Amino acid sequence: RSTVGDREVLDLAAAVAWARRLGHRTVWTVGFSMGGSVVLRHAALYRAGTPDAHGPAHTDAVVAVSAPARWYYRGTAAMRRLHWVVTRPLGRAVGRYGLRTRIHTSDWDPVPLDPAEAAARIAPVPLLLVHGDRDPYFPLDHPRALAAAAGEAAELWLEPGMGHAENAAAEELLDRIARWTARHAPAG
Repeated sequence: RSTVGDREVLDLAAAVAWARRLGHRTVWTVGFSMGGSVVLRHAALYRAGTPDAHGPAHTDAVVAVSAPARWYYRGTAAMRRLHWVVTRPLGRAVGRYGLRTRIHTSDWDPVPLDPAEAAARIAPVPLLLVHGDRDPYFPLDHPRALAAAAGEAAELWLEPGMGHAENAAAEELLDRIARWTARHAPAG
């Protein structure tokens, strides 16, 4: 069941630790939309030198595409619809049978680290924030707030004409993101 960004950070930490156990010395995390908030929180919570129960689970670079800056945002019609799906019993039924996504029924307790607060804790890990200027879910104040919180450690790309998340990411943009991660690979 989806916890809409809360416990998914544990899945990501387990995947990163597993990749490192397999011998991968460099691991980057990339997340779109809710996944963007997950990679931000993961990078803030799992730091180099602080092993998880399953081994080192830190990331070497973070890319967050179309990520929210704060929880419970309802300022757009798309987010109001999404909150209906997540918070209402009928909405969760629509999510399960119409969208094929099971959503956990419990509210967050405690509320997870806010994405902007997480962004402020990521440095010195390189952070790329990518956001479309036509995102119907999160307006441009979200990526700008994330970039402001992260400070000089972050690079912000505002993409003209881009909508929301992976469905709006052109192949050219994905290629640029791949080149950015390659430039930010740790030495050695």
